[in-house]
This record gives sequence, C-alpha cells and structure tokens, in this order.
Amino acid sequence: MLARVTVAAVYVSCDRIVTCAPGALPRRRDFDLGILEGAAMRIENGRVSWIGSREEAPDESVYLQGTIVPGLVDAHTHPVYAGSRLHEFALRAKGATYQEIHAAGGGIHSTVRATRAASYEELLARTERVLARMLRHGTTTLEAKSGYGLDEATEIRDLQLLGDVASPMRIVRTYLGAHAMPPDFADRREEFVKTLIEQTLPRIARERLADACDVFCEDGAFTLDESRRILAAARAHGLDVKAHAEEFAYLGGARMAASLGARSVDHLLSLPEHDFAALAESGTVAVLLPGTTLFLGKERYAPARGLIDAGVPVAIATDFNAGSCMTESLPMAMSLAVLKMKMTPEEALIGATVNASHALGVSDVCGSLEVGKAADFLVLEVDDPREWLYHFGVNLVREVWIAGRRVSDDIPC
Repeated sequence: MLARVTVAAVYVSCDRIVTCAPGALPRRRDFDLGILEGAAMRIENGRVSWIGSREEAPDESVYLQGTIVPGLVDAHTHPVYAGSRLHEFALRAKGATYQEIHAAGGGIHSTVRATRAASYEELLARTERVLARMLRHGTTTLEAKSGYGLDEATEIRDLQLLGDVASPMRIVRTYLGAHAMPPDFADRREEFVKTLIEQTLPRIARERLADACDVFCEDGAFTLDESRRILAAARAHGLDVKAHAEEFAYLGGARMAASLGARSVDHLLSLPEHDFAALAESGTVAVLLPGTTLFLGKERYAPARGLIDAGVPVAIATDFNAGSCMTESLPMAMSLAVLKMKMTPEEALIGATVNASHALGVSDVCGSLEVGKAADFLVLEVDDPREWLYHFGVNLVREVWIAGRRVSDDIPC
C-alpha cells in the first residue's frame, strides 16, 4: 500500500515538466500534455504545492536532469497468482487459441489450481517482485485484481494480501471472483452466481477488501445476464463496477456495464461501432490492452481511433497476468497503442495517466502534476516525452518519485 511518508517542503527543477494537466475530467479529444520548459515544483507533505519557472525556484532546489512526467497509472493488472503457464507459450506458437487452451483445462483454471495450493508467503513474495518490476518501469499507481481463486476463501486471502504488500505504490483493489466458472460448478452455474451475489460480495464490501468489482462477460465465461446481476449487486454494496467485455465475441457487456455507471470497460476488441455512443454518453472509460492482443498473436486490436473520434475517454493498461500478457511494462503497452492502434504518443500518455486515473476513481490524487495532487512523478532520459514511446521495449525511466520521495533507489532487483 502507499507509504505514509511526510516530506518537508522541497523544490525540484528540471529541463521540462510534462504536467498532463488538467486532470479533473477524463480527456476525450484534447490531448495537450501541458509541457513547461525550464520548470520547477515545490513539494510539501508529499503533494505538489506550486509549479512554475525554474528561475523562480530557490538556488537550493534539487536539479533532476531530463524530463519529468506524472507517475503512470496501470488500470488493469492481475498480479496475484502462482504457477507457470510457460508451456502455453509454445502451444500458441503452434496455433492453439486462448479458448482451446482454456477448454482443455489450461488457461485460467491452471493458474487457479496453483494459486489455491500456494502459501500466503509464496504469493506475497511473488506479488512484491511483480510490483517492483512495474515500479521500475514507471507505474506508481495500479489496479490489482483478484480472480485466480474462484472460491471465497482464496479470493478473500488474495485481496487481503494486496493490502499487505510492501510497496510504495498506490494500489486499487478489484474483486474478480467472476473471472471464470470453476469446473466443479460447471453444472451449477446459478449456485455459483448466487454465492457471489449473496455471500461473497457482501463480505468484501463489509470488510472493505476491495474498491471495485469486475466480471468477465464473455463466451465461455459469464453470460450477459449473469454479469449484469453480479455488477448490479456490487454497485448496491457501494463498490465501483467494471467489466472485461467484447474481447473475443460481442455480447453487449460494455454497453450493459456502462448503463450501470461502470468506471471502465476493458479489452473491447469486438466492440461494434454502434456501441461507441453509449460509452461516450456514459463517460465510462475504455481501457485498452494492446499487449494482450500482441501476446495472443491476434491481428485485430481494439478500435482506439474510432472510440477517440466518438468522444470516448480511452486509457491504456498492461493487463499483466499469468498467461495472456506477461509484461510489467506500461510504457511497452503505450508504444503498442501507437504502433498497432494508431493512437498518437500524446493520446497514449494521457491514456496511461489522466484517463487511467479516472478509470480507477483516483483522479483527485494522481494522473497529472497539479497543485494539491500527489507528487508522483518520473524522470525520463529523453528531451521529448514522445521519444519515450518511440523507444519501444526499452526502459528510459531514470528515477521514480512517489509522494515526494525518491523510491527508485529502494526498488529491489
């Protein structure tokens, strides 16, 4: 969880600050990065209290060579799991699809078996290593989902674990008990759904173990009606709602979730154009995950250009998970958004900062560098922020600061 560190007032100056301001609302068509050349910031108690010209800062300010950008916000990750699905990597290279591997007992079910069997200590250590790699690549806030337990005991344990990890990152916890139908409930679907709605969700809300609830609304996972019932129950218990939707087939899950006031709908590779307006009107953020499309060897990417042109706020995330997207690098996903989804570098950066913060409900705290917000920022080895994404697959993050404290020196290797 985010470290509670009080930092005395300090000035930092640099060659340029990319503020990504304003961040009060999701950005739909205006993707100006708010770049200030020769700039400085004052940080007090972990928050930005002033931004202006470097010439106005005192001589004792800390000079940081390079370009400062807001800390990245990864709005879709699955970091808590055990086991390995390395063998699936080779199977996909031979032509096996995600759905075929899943139907044969691999995929999510393989990870569920390993995660249920793992000790708390093993999972905690593994999760902390994953988060450290994300932090080195510039992610300072992330959404972390459960979903590899598929029973109440394991799901609760994994959400509690996310509250115990030793990391300076800001972690938004999401309950994804409806990730897949457990094999032992294959003939008792209604019983499983009712257990989630009537037993597990009330407990999670009561014990404040999660900030949001997600559901995998997809062929082979949860139907549109099941997904609607689960999300409606979560909302009734005060949780934010979101959905994996339209990844492999169109079920209308994104439109349904948006009608319930979902903060985000994610994946959207099969989203038809006639649903774009519903997302634009609701304000729901479309979280796009180009790394998953690449990793699964698919040709069709989410319709980023159409969504942006329709006025839908778009965010970019890694979808880091055990089997279908093994990357902790959000900058890599941003580069893919430019290369494969034809977003501009400015759109991709706003998507991984401002819009991602709205997808998680933390826009009042992070996502842009503005007075009153957390002093979460990165120092990049570039003169132009667009150059960061031009170097795909290369880490150009020189320093990571969270709440006004340099944490990059403390990241374990």
